[in-house]
Amino acid sequence: MVLKKKKEVQVDAFLLDHQKLEKLQRFSKAEEQNLASLLLHCAQLSNGIQQIQCIKQIMPLMKKMDPNSACDPMVKTCLDILGETYFSLSIKNPLKKVLASLLNGLPEQFMTLAVQSFVCCLREELKTTDIYLYRKVLDNLASCMEDFSLGRASIKNLFEEVLQFLVKSLLDIQEENRQNHGNCIVQTQLMHDLLVAIKVSMMLVQKLQENIQGSLWKHHESFVWQSMCSLLKSSTDFLMDATLLQTVQTTSGLAVILFTKAMYEPVEGLPSLVSDLLLGSVKHTDVPAWFVSNCGTLCMEELPDSVLLFLCHGALAMLEWKNGSMGENGEKLLLDIASVLLSLSSELKESSMAASLSRILAIWTNSALAALISGSPNLKIKLNGNSDLIGKLLEYIYTHWEHPLDAVRHQTKLIFKNLLQIHRTTITGSNEKSDPFFARLVKRLLSLEWHVKGKYGCLGCLVECVGTENILQLDRTIPVQILDVMSDQSLAPYASDLLETMFTNHKAHFTLSFQESTWIDQWHDIWVSPLLVILCEGNHDQTTYIIDYYLPKLLKCNPDSLGYMIRILQASADANLGSCSARGALGALMACLRTARAHGHLELSNIMSNGLISTECIKQGLVHQHNQVCIDALGLLCETHRSTEIVSMEEMQLIQFFMMYNLNSQSPSVRQQICSLLRKLFCRIQESSQVLYKLEQNKTKEELLENSTKRHPLGILQQYKEFMSSVCDRLFEALFPGSSHPTRFSSLTILGSVAEIFSVPEGQVRIFHLDQEIDSTRVQTLIQCFASTFEEVKALAFKLLMKLRDVAFKLQDSENLGLLFQAAVDLSTSTKPYDCVTASYLLNFLVHHKGLQHICLEQWVEHNAEMDENTSVSTVEVNTLAVIKLLLANVEEEIFRARKSLLQAAASFPMYGRVHCITGALQQLPFNNLALVAEWKEMVARLILMSYRLSAVVSPVVQSSSPEGLIPMDSDSESAGRLQMILHEIQPQDTNDYFMQAKILKEHCKVQSEKLADCRPMESISTEIRGEERQTCDVTAQMVLVCCWRSMKEVSLLLGTLCKLLPSQATSEPSDGLITVEQVKNIGDYFKHHLLQSRHRGAFELAYAGFVQLTEMLSRCDSESLRKMPEQWLSYVLEEIKSCDPSSTLCATRRSAGIPFYIQALLASEPKKSKTDLLKMTMKELIPLAAPLNESSVIPQVHALNILRALFRDTRLGENIMPYVADGIQAAVLGFMSPVWAVRNSSTLLFSALITRIFGVKRGKDENSKKNRLIVQHFSVSGRLHTSKSLSKTK
Repeated sequence: MVLKKKKEVQVDAFLLDHQKLEKLQRFSKAEEQNLASLLLHCAQLSNGIQQIQCIKQIMPLMKKMDPNSACDPMVKTCLDILGETYFSLSIKNPLKKVLASLLNGLPEQFMTLAVQSFVCCLREELKTTDIYLYRKVLDNLASCMEDFSLGRASIKNLFEEVLQFLVKSLLDIQEENRQNHGNCIVQTQLMHDLLVAIKVSMMLVQKLQENIQGSLWKHHESFVWQSMCSLLKSSTDFLMDATLLQTVQTTSGLAVILFTKAMYEPVEGLPSLVSDLLLGSVKHTDVPAWFVSNCGTLCMEELPDSVLLFLCHGALAMLEWKNGSMGENGEKLLLDIASVLLSLSSELKESSMAASLSRILAIWTNSALAALISGSPNLKIKLNGNSDLIGKLLEYIYTHWEHPLDAVRHQTKLIFKNLLQIHRTTITGSNEKSDPFFARLVKRLLSLEWHVKGKYGCLGCLVECVGTENILQLDRTIPVQILDVMSDQSLAPYASDLLETMFTNHKAHFTLSFQESTWIDQWHDIWVSPLLVILCEGNHDQTTYIIDYYLPKLLKCNPDSLGYMIRILQASADANLGSCSARGALGALMACLRTARAHGHLELSNIMSNGLISTECIKQGLVHQHNQVCIDALGLLCETHRSTEIVSMEEMQLIQFFMMYNLNSQSPSVRQQICSLLRKLFCRIQESSQVLYKLEQNKTKEELLENSTKRHPLGILQQYKEFMSSVCDRLFEALFPGSSHPTRFSSLTILGSVAEIFSVPEGQVRIFHLDQEIDSTRVQTLIQCFASTFEEVKALAFKLLMKLRDVAFKLQDSENLGLLFQAAVDLSTSTKPYDCVTASYLLNFLVHHKGLQHICLEQWVEHNAEMDENTSVSTVEVNTLAVIKLLLANVEEEIFRARKSLLQAAASFPMYGRVHCITGALQQLPFNNLALVAEWKEMVARLILMSYRLSAVVSPVVQSSSPEGLIPMDSDSESAGRLQMILHEIQPQDTNDYFMQAKILKEHCKVQSEKLADCRPMESISTEIRGEERQTCDVTAQMVLVCCWRSMKEVSLLLGTLCKLLPSQATSEPSDGLITVEQVKNIGDYFKHHLLQSRHRGAFELAYAGFVQLTEMLSRCDSESLRKMPEQWLSYVLEEIKSCDPSSTLCATRRSAGIPFYIQALLASEPKKSKTDLLKMTMKELIPLAAPLNESSVIPQVHALNILRALFRDTRLGENIMPYVADGIQAAVLGFMSPVWAVRNSSTLLFSALITRIFGVKRGKDENSKKNRLIVQHFSVSGRLHTSKSLSKTK
């Protein structure tokens, strides 16, 4: 509904050097405009769009010029400059296309001169020797050949030079790629350059074929022939190189077929050659020697599967399948390609390959359709629906129509649709609707259960062939069956698409069969009546998905059905109001009206004035027991088809009525929907107010005013202001102290929308000012929201205060600000975790105050007067630096005290709150635009050092074998004495000194480092404390553990944030960024140490969050040493897992603790479009460890099983992990036989994760649910489990 802002087009202007400008000035004439003066004026413009407008004036000027002016030196100079400008522009610059279009219309008398200029420029381009500048030359060659006659003529004149450059560029880029092995960033760039070079070579051969045909091929010693051989050989090498990107290999397959087609004679024998290549039956004696010498690797009996796939693609795309030009050999090749592709479908497991195969099969069906038009009767027989080949293709469809990849499912549907067209082509002249093949398909599809997603798309294709009426004759309840399925969201889109196809086809059938509209009642009975029954009585999910997916399509097909719906529902609305579990007729009516209005099928004012619906009826909907009925009624008021539709007074009153009762909804989804709908209403008020202002300003459009509204524009605008003011009053009233979380969430979210929507850009009239509604009481109300225990309330309040900070700070005096700052500092060391979050938000708000330094910070931090003098330093930067200094000084002191008594720290000053505030302050700083770089460098170094010190204090707890119970909970000295002996007996090997004995913490005790050797010192100290009337404070194990693992969490998040400060162009120079390469390496070692040794799940899970930030940054670094660190870390940990070293500190219990997280982070950092080498290396090592041949290596097996479980559960690995599912299941099942319980346990967990990965998350309580099932063929193909001999022995 909200209008989208138009995207501004950015055009980079071209610049001319001093020498060219002087030439143009020499030829320019002041008294009249000529070509040189126009070009000079254009070059002096700094705006690219203005240059485009100027360049477009050149052609009319040249057409007026005298034909004899072609000899004028001025014209040659201008054409030379235009040529150089054209080649200097990037391919994405719109100026380049404008120039090409301009020069295409060049008058004939200037064409020869222009070609000479372009040839000269192109010759200079081809002299480029820098490999990393080849891309620019290749882009220029490509643009010259794309609908640019002048560019094509220039290439034609320099054909051999261009061919030589392409040959050289392919070889050079290939060699450079080989030399940069391991440098992913450079290799990716080179591979894309290689891809462009191959494409340009193909364009050259396709668009300038006349230059490489004829007598040139008769002399194999000619330069062109040798160059073509070189291109063919390079393309073959790229096709066979599995280390290249798949797109490069795919394009190389196209190039091999194209170049062979251009060189091969006689052309009639080419299909046979390609067939032999695909079938592995090439005889060297039957193949030309030049082909064997250049493509010898393709003449093997068994080519790699990927190469066969790309060759099939090349043959389908590059050979001519229309008009039967290839004869019987072409038909044989078509059938051979199909058989090869079908055989590959059971071999190719990688997701990218499976997607490519499905796409190529779809291309095959298009080629088959083209070949059938002029094909032989024999081909029609072999491609008939009853043939074996079509049967195999149908099996492929049934196997893959529920494939995990969207691309495969989409292509499968396309293949099915094309197969139907192929069969229709083979039976031309017969009655399609009674054809046995179609009848069999319909019956088979209808016999399948409705949970099969692939069934819907295929049935939709069949509807177009046989018609809805013929399908309904088999079963009239099909529409009801499909509607019943729509309670499952995963099936609802498929079901609604099928229903749309069916009722649209059915309507068209009725329209053709009956001249009058007598058919509409029958159509309503089939498609509308079942809908209304479900809307009234159906369950929540089913009605929601039907309203979202089905109802809009039905109304779009036949808008007149809305009247029928309103009549039926109005008649029973009073008797069937619904309940908290059912919508009833009233709820169904609200849903239909909302959908119709949102899609432009009705005007609310019209139906209210006509009496079709009353205000009371809408009010009933707004306060209905059923949450969704309330939302639909609100949506009826807020959602419109036009974003500028005026909000009526009745609508405003109804909105106010709604807000009285629904701000405290307990359902999060309902709250989000309320906030979203009201946001749409506010957008509508803002958009329509702009229209009203324009109407008021333009008094000549009175008739337009009368048509749009009967009210005066200024009156409506005043109503808008009063309405928005009353809404804000209601929202602030709801934020009273002690108000519920739902009320606060709704109120703050809606206020945030108001602040955002009505802060319009310059040039638009601002109808409502939220800051005018703010007073000191309301500012205090928002600040009090920081005290909420729900962080989302804190975040919403902070976001709103940031939008209103100017007026908020004006309403706060110095004393109040000082109290707020003191409260934030105190809360940062609270023992309640949510208090430190409150402190963080308070500090982040206060640092925006210009006077914070003088009001609050001077008594805490030494003030630097130089910062005041430096006006370029922002207030936020200065204040943030001072706040972090204060927090850092405090936490450093607390770490020193915690070293003496961790128990005292846990009870009195847990350090994690300070660190949390530091991280929060850093995250809102603009690190790319800092002025105090030297100060921040020093601060970052201190923060890193502090993090290491804090970690050293708390890590013994979280790295303990039993972190949950190291500190006894007893304060009694006798109990502590008894527990002393127990601690000595069960003391873990990796613990610290202060866990040697039971302890009691004495609050406010001057002696903070008591160490109890026995019970006697305990007695004397206790007596002393009692004599001094000191209070004894118990410290539980849970308190110490919470303090430690939260401290580890905050340290990890802080270090992860600091890692982002490393510049993208990383070097070892300290001046390049706020953090150095050496510091990043040390942080990486820190994460590695703690992830591999922490035992507490909370600790290593949160260390993982920081480590992920680090690894993602490393994968994008230019520094080779940093970029290779993830691979080195991965190799190291895999070696340690395999080593079975008894001295290893890796944790074999607790599901391998942090080890799976560590490996997950390393693998997830790989670029999405890379070859996933790290994943392949990891799986290659883990699969044998998870299913070892002997039982001597139990611990590595447990680690491998636990890591595999984590990897199969990781959604970021996506479909790249699917090829290893079969091996994972085999390892899990074999693990069930192990005599070791740890192996059996880990195997069970792995098996559970794999079942979820294969069948999806369980979506129903029914153990026999049909939603989580997989067809046998797909499970067998993807799993290959039936081939495992080891598994057969376990039966």
